[in-house]
Amino acid sequence: MIKNIIFDIGNVLADFCWKDFFMGFGYEGETLERLADATVKSSVWDEVDRGVWSDEELVDGFVRNAPSLEEELRQIFENVHGMVVKRDYAIPWIKKLQKAGYRCYYLSNFSHKAHTECADALDFLEYMDGGILSYRDKLIKPDTAIYELLLDRYGLKGEECVFLDDTEKNLPPARALGIHTVQFGDKAQAERELEVLGVRVD
Repeated sequence: MIKNIIFDIGNVLADFCWKDFFMGFGYEGETLERLADATVKSSVWDEVDRGVWSDEELVDGFVRNAPSLEEELRQIFENVHGMVVKRDYAIPWIKKLQKAGYRCYYLSNFSHKAHTECADALDFLEYMDGGILSYRDKLIKPDTAIYELLLDRYGLKGEECVFLDDTEKNLPPARALGIHTVQFGDKAQAERELEVLGVRVD
């Protein structure tokens, strides 16, 4: 029986709006693509998620990818407020599940900078029963250790949990621990799949 719903944050409960964010600085076309290649589409972005590097080290890593765009990169990443936007259904969905008797947790690759500067977009975290942000524990999906830590920290049994993540590569480690999984496409699809697993709300 499913008792616990575990949510990824990005693209499930919040949108990662990097393209709109970059365009807000007036960048578009080829420059926008070069900025994306140097940052969100680069291997350096894994270190954003992992939270091991300082903010300065991260930006230096982006600049190394595109030194000719140093001024633009330092302007963009001076403050990332607005890069993450809460989905309207986040808090109502969490409350609805909790009212039906389920406990809700988060398990997300999220940087310290994004978490602190986009805190207003992540206010749904305070309504949840707990969770893990990668930068705090220096673990990152799909490393099995982050899933093991969540189960251990909250005394959860894998077979009583279902994990929703939009990225397929993050699901096999959860399944290996007996956790049920749903690859998130949209809320309606996720609710249908949750219902198949026996998750029902009024």
